[in-house]
Amino acid sequence: MSNRNKTLLFLSICCGISLSIHAQKSQSIYKNGWIDFNKNGTKDIYEDPAANIDKRVEDLLSQMTLDEKTCQLATLYGSGRVLKDISPTPEWKNEVWKDGIGNIDEQANGIGKFGSQISFPYEKSIENRQTIQRWFVEETRLGIPVDYTNEGIRGLCHNRATMFPAQCGQGATWNPRLIRQIADVTAKEAIALGYTNIYSPILDISRDPRWGRVVECYSEDPYLTGTLGKQMIEGLQSRGLVATPKHFAVYSVPVGGRDEGTRTDPHIAPREMRTLFLEPFRKAFVEAGALGVMSSYNDYDGEPITGSYHFLTEILRQEWGFKGYVVSDSEAVEFLHSKHRVIKDQKEAAALAISAGMNIRTHFTPPQDFILPLRQAIAEGLVSIETVNKRVKEVLKVKFLLGLFDNPYKGDTKTVNNIVHSKEHQALSLQAALESIVLLKNDNNILPLSKDLKNIAVIGPNADEVKELICRYGPANAPIKSVYQGIKEYLPKANVTYAKGCNIIDGNFPDSELYNVPVNTEEQKMIDEAVALAKSSDVTIVVLGGNEKTVREEFSRSELNLPGRQEELLQAVYATGKPVVLLLIDGRAATINWAAKHIPAIVHGWFPGEFMGNAISQVLFGDYNPGGKLAVTFPKSVGQIPYAFPFKPGADSKGRVRVDGALFPFGYGLSYTTFEYSDLKISKPEIGIQQNIDISFKIKNTGHKQGDEIVQLYIRDDYSSVTTYEKVLRGFDRISLEQGEVKEISFTLTPQDLGLWNKQNQFVVEPGTFSVMVGSSSEDIHLTGSFEVIASKN
Repeated sequence: MSNRNKTLLFLSICCGISLSIHAQKSQSIYKNGWIDFNKNGTKDIYEDPAANIDKRVEDLLSQMTLDEKTCQLATLYGSGRVLKDISPTPEWKNEVWKDGIGNIDEQANGIGKFGSQISFPYEKSIENRQTIQRWFVEETRLGIPVDYTNEGIRGLCHNRATMFPAQCGQGATWNPRLIRQIADVTAKEAIALGYTNIYSPILDISRDPRWGRVVECYSEDPYLTGTLGKQMIEGLQSRGLVATPKHFAVYSVPVGGRDEGTRTDPHIAPREMRTLFLEPFRKAFVEAGALGVMSSYNDYDGEPITGSYHFLTEILRQEWGFKGYVVSDSEAVEFLHSKHRVIKDQKEAAALAISAGMNIRTHFTPPQDFILPLRQAIAEGLVSIETVNKRVKEVLKVKFLLGLFDNPYKGDTKTVNNIVHSKEHQALSLQAALESIVLLKNDNNILPLSKDLKNIAVIGPNADEVKELICRYGPANAPIKSVYQGIKEYLPKANVTYAKGCNIIDGNFPDSELYNVPVNTEEQKMIDEAVALAKSSDVTIVVLGGNEKTVREEFSRSELNLPGRQEELLQAVYATGKPVVLLLIDGRAATINWAAKHIPAIVHGWFPGEFMGNAISQVLFGDYNPGGKLAVTFPKSVGQIPYAFPFKPGADSKGRVRVDGALFPFGYGLSYTTFEYSDLKISKPEIGIQQNIDISFKIKNTGHKQGDEIVQLYIRDDYSSVTTYEKVLRGFDRISLEQGEVKEISFTLTPQDLGLWNKQNQFVVEPGTFSVMVGSSSEDIHLTGSFEVIASKN
């Protein structure tokens, strides 16, 4: 035998022995009904599934070294971002995570360096995470499993998972039952794939439409946002996952609507902060019991949230009873030093964040960038070991609640293909898209269009767009059907033609919003082609708005007009004299004043998801009666901003030299049928300050088509010790009615609905009269009444 063959034989034998030893080791820690995580041959308390969780946490903590504790306080970003290896390597024994890690985010989900290589087929993704989990269980001293986190705001952020409308579109459905169903689908797909902690929902309220992340917000209103968010949280956690809402707190109003490099300085008064911005989060923790939360990277009145004991401990844990763990938004800890400059280095930043109440630092840099400065801070006494122990216990308890110490290897390769993106889940995505569409204008009932039309032009930069409608926080490689493709398939006998007309933005954008830049030769050619197509068609559907090039994280605008050459295109098509329908596909409100005045029919789709083309076709051609309502106010000009519901007295008063009023108000949306409200009943003329009161009324479909109406209940505290709002939303429901059908609707108002934050910063119900208003939008009120709260009444 040659020396080379002898060497190969020797290596083969060694490899075989190594694999045999590994297999024996693997088998030896997996006992009947428990796992010997610390490999000592004894069932420790933390390894006993029958033991009390708090005792399991204490037992594990007592065995941990400082290095192991600090490793539980950091995220390891996956998929090639920070974790560069597809699978464990021998070098991992030299990495900081040799002592464990708190969580691994977005591993093998299709986002990042490796793409579909380890995320699809679905079995690959599961096997990858299980392999990495096995390394942490078998190769670290105490075997503490990792929490696999992932995004989930418009369906699970995973390659070819089911995609739903953006959160702004989900908000436009005004349907809590639908949001619960979306949560169920997201949870089922997450569980099948083996994720345990979902970063959802976003509970920021979109008070400034210039801000880039309004697309990810349910609404500008705290009641609507909190109600829908509660359903998402309960839906995720009812199936054994952790829901991590974000971004806590006062994050969604950066100064001037600007984020990118700003990300600070929300100009919000304390009472407004409590009443509007904290309320959805209060509901998330007090009522829904969310076990996760993401701390934001902004400050409030000069105090960075991620370094704020007041926000992360006094409000979150002491006032609201939060029992989970806080993960930082990316770079929030680093910003304490680099942006806010409230401390001088990353060692002090780590100490401040941990002391404030943050548990796990997340950023797109190696975890040792936080762990090593934290260890130094502990050594120098900048943060106490007692505080560190508390933060670690909070992380470990969540891991025990997730069942990671009983079954670390989540996901099911045998059933995953029958669950993720199943026909049932796709059907719900289509239903959500349908319910999210808002009819803004329909002069002379031009809609629905006739299916007998022979020549239909579909024009505009969003008409055949797919790529720029896929969000980084949603499913990768989603099979979105474009509007043009949807209509073409919907009417196979018609001549459906397409022209882009213009791009979403022009070559001089955003400077072109400051001064007139003449249309260049290529732009004029595109417009002329679209006009020629419109002239030869029976009707033109112009599909405009925004996409990932204009509205997403870090894409805040200075204007709200249609960007690029879109307005010129619309006006040129309108000038042909042929019927025009404007379809907006966008994630924010737009100041479409010219269109609102001249175009007879306007429909808004809030990034409807993968079945966009199907849903839009059903609405335009009458097989679905749109019932969505605006979850945000459309201002007429950016000069009105801040301009969002609810309004303080006089905030929307008339002016002699300025524009006033909304272009389209909060809660607004039309239908192909009509509704009549009647028989308002208020259960009692008087109640005590701790009593409930019932409000009921009837609604009838008085038109000629089945349709959905979103009924809205508003109240006003008529006189109070502090200034309150003209009206606040305190009840809503989406009701489906057949032609001529009547239903009675009931709401119950509780002390929480009637209270305010008084001069002493206490939440109280004050005696006095309350006005009741029921309507189809915040400005279209059909029924009114009142009741009185009496201090002495029991």
